[in-house]
Amino acid sequence: MGVKRSLQRGGILLSLVANVLMVLSTATNYWTRQQEGHSGLWQECNHGICSNIPCQTTLAVTAACMVLAVGVGVVGMVMGLRIRCNEGESLRGQTTSAFLFLGGLLLLTALIGYTVKNAWKNNVFFSWSYFSGWLALPFSILAGFCFLLADMIMQSTDAISGFPVCL
Repeated sequence: MGVKRSLQRGGILLSLVANVLMVLSTATNYWTRQQEGHSGLWQECNHGICSNIPCQTTLAVTAACMVLAVGVGVVGMVMGLRIRCNEGESLRGQTTSAFLFLGGLLLLTALIGYTVKNAWKNNVFFSWSYFSGWLALPFSILAGFCFLLADMIMQSTDAISGFPVCL
């Protein structure tokens, strides 16, 4: 059972890191930078003066996917904590994995949409808020795999325990 617990702890830690990076990425205005200033999902800053970005379809979809990714990631992390803390209950890691994978998919959708929107613009460079979103992606996916592997260990232990053979 030590491997299962280690995988669960690792999944919780990885999902925590992914959630912190996603919140940081979503909340800050340094997705792109240009000579005059920088911009994010919500505001554009030129020469130190920030203003709200007018509604653009691609940017709205990106922002919505980022917010949903954060929400789904937090729910997945809370489910993982619940699995880890309630050993006696028969809670499944597959649902937690599904939430973490869904959060990663939403994050990937947001980042690809933003990349397509801004990749061909002249004198526009991606900045640290954008890259922290990309950095959150592998953490979210790895957390999902940790809970999936822990659940597989739990299933195999339950299946073997029914056999009368001593292993």
